[in-house]
Order: sequence, then structure tokens, then C-alpha cells
Amino acid sequence: MFTLIRSRVRTAALALSAVAALAFGTTGAAAAPAPAKQGPTSVAYIEVNNNSILNAGKYTLANGGGNAFDVAVIFAANINYDTSTKAAYLYFNENVQHVLDNAATEIRPLQEKGIKVVLSVLGNHQGAGFANFPSQQAASAFAKQMSDTVVKYGLDGIDFDDEYAEYGNNGTAQPNDSSFVHLVTALRANMPDKIISLYNIGPAASRLSYGGVDVSSKFDYAWNPYYGTWQVPGIALPKSKLSPAAVEIGRTSQSTAADLARRTVSEGYGVYLTYNLDGADRSADVSAFTRELYGSDAVYTP
Repeated sequence: MFTLIRSRVRTAALALSAVAALAFGTTGAAAAPAPAKQGPTSVAYIEVNNNSILNAGKYTLANGGGNAFDVAVIFAANINYDTSTKAAYLYFNENVQHVLDNAATEIRPLQEKGIKVVLSVLGNHQGAGFANFPSQQAASAFAKQMSDTVVKYGLDGIDFDDEYAEYGNNGTAQPNDSSFVHLVTALRANMPDKIISLYNIGPAASRLSYGGVDVSSKFDYAWNPYYGTWQVPGIALPKSKLSPAAVEIGRTSQSTAADLARRTVSEGYGVYLTYNLDGADRSADVSAFTRELYGSDAVYTP
């Protein structure tokens, strides 16, 4: 097998502070019970710059009709840096903002099928990252921006992806040991019943303990960031919350996807991570792992 690190595509965008459109209430849509499905939680990262988040809801299991995917990740919002205030802020490009502003047609249909919708937050080359807040107060302020977004748009949680921060740009600090611990602690306090997941990469992922506080248990999930490989995330979570398997749909071979799914089941892990689900009929690629995870082919419904 070989390692594939996902490509990122960005477009010019609008800052969060410049767009406040519709408020969608304080909680996500009540999820309709999905048909019973036994097996690991399956996750689909979707690059919404290029593809629809609704793609996650187009695959069901031939046997029983359950959802092929349990969690859809909007990829991605950004942590940006305001050089005038010297503070990090949450930023949405125009494509992410479109998904959020149109939650009634982009997010609720997935939630109504029982699919959780999570917002990933990613560095953006500006020096701001999860691991270099200058104070606990600054970390808590950014946590509030994220949890407020979850409430406003009725999302199911936040995913951390500490890539592309380029720590040190714009005069920002290098990673410190306390920052991510403060951030995750504040976020979990703000949203005790929502998903917090970790794409296990970058300085933040190796700084989960500080001052006697270990935030590992505050995560619902953590996963391997290298597609086409098997790598157990180095975080103290039970197997049920970990995905050592990671595949890029359409680029990881179906045989590798099947092998990784088979190993997920045989070794007792509870999560299976996929990336880059596009708008094509990928039922053959999806079936390669659903057969091993759930004993069923996947059916694509446009």
C-alpha cells in the first residue's frame, strides 16, 4: 500500500463576520431512525468546494437499506488570523458558507436520514492554528466561535484538522503545549452532547495533555490521516472510537479498501474513514468496504 495525503482546493471566500444570514435554531434536526445496521461507524469527508455534501446520503445498503455512511464531514472551514487584532477567527469560504446558509436543503436531508453532519476546521497558511493560542482566554474565544456555529446552523459537531496552519506566519507563535488542551476543554464544555473528532495529524494531535489535564477522552473519534494505509491513531481512546483505516474513494484500490475494512472488523475497531466522495456513482468503490463492514453491497441512488 502507499500513502495518499488528501489534496486541498480553495477558492476566494467570505469571512464569518461578513456573513450572518439565517439562524437555524439551537439544535440540529431530529434524526429519523435509520434502518438497523450492525458494524463500524463509517465517515465520509466531502470537499464541498467541488462536491455536494448530499452525496453522503446517496448510498444505502442493499441488505436492509441502512445508510452506507453514518457521518458526513463538511470539508472545510478554516482557522484564519486577523493581523490587526492579532487573533484567530473562524472563516468560511463561499462554498462552505453556501452549505451552511442552505442548511434546510444541504444539511437537514442528511440528518433526517440519521446521518450526522460535522464541520471540519483546517489551517489556512496564515499562522493561526489550534496549537498556538497565546492564552487560555484566546483558545476559549475560538472555541465559542465554533460552538456558536454548531448551534446557529444545527450541526452535529466539529472536526479538528491541524494542517496548513504554517505556524510562525504573520508573526504568530510556534506551537505550545497548553493551547489545544485549553481549546478542546472549552469546546467540550460548550457542547457536551456534540461530536468532536480528531484528524490525527499536526502539532495539535501530539499535544493532548497539559497541566495534569488530558483531553483524549473528550474526543468522540480519531482517525488515521494517511489514505490507503493502516495506522492506529496515537490517542488514548477505546477501539470503538478509532479508525486505523483510511481510504480515498476513487484512488485507493478496491482491494485495499476491502482489506482495510476486513482488518477493521477482525481487530475490533469501530470506525472506518473515507475521503473525497464525489458526485459520480461510486457504488463499486463503496461496496468494496461495505461488504466487509456490514455484509452488504452499497446501492447508489442519484
